[in-house]
Amino acid sequence: MEIVLLIVRLLMAAALYAFLGWTFWLIWKSLRQQAGQMDVPSLPVLSLKRVDGLQEGIFRFTRAEVIIGRERGCDCRLADKAISARHARLAYRHSQWWVEDLGSKNGTFLNQERVIQPVVLTAGDELRCGQVVLQVAIEGQTDNPAVETIAGAGEESGL
Repeated sequence: MEIVLLIVRLLMAAALYAFLGWTFWLIWKSLRQQAGQMDVPSLPVLSLKRVDGLQEGIFRFTRAEVIIGRERGCDCRLADKAISARHARLAYRHSQWWVEDLGSKNGTFLNQERVIQPVVLTAGDELRCGQVVLQVAIEGQTDNPAVETIAGAGEESGL
C-alpha cells in the first residue's frame, strides 16, 4: 500500500511540474511574439508619381529597398531608353528614405542636382532618372512589406 501511495505522489509531482513547465513555455512564447512585433519598425509608404507629362502613374512601395530601372526584376520598372537596366536604389535606413545612383549611364538627379553619393529623400522632391521625372511623396506608416502598383502604373503600361 505504501508503494502505491509513493507512486501516486510521484505521478502527481510529475504532473504538477509538467503543468508548470507548459505554462512557462506558453508565457515565454507569448512574450517573444510581442517582442518580435515591437522590434519590427514600420516603414513609411513611399509613393513615386510620374510628372513628366508623357504617361501618368503612381508607384507605392512599403518595402525597405526599391530598385528603379528597365530590367524585368526592378521594383519600379520604367520603359525608357534613357534609363539603365538597374538605374537607382531607394532604401529606408536610419529612419529616412535615401536615393543612390547605381552607376547609370545618364545619371540620377534629385531636384536638378546629380546624385553622386546616397542622399536623403523628402516629400515633394523631384527625382529624375533618364528622361522620367518622378515626384516623391512619403505617407503614413505600414507594417506589411509589400509593393503595390496603382493608378495605371505597371509593366503593361510601359511606365
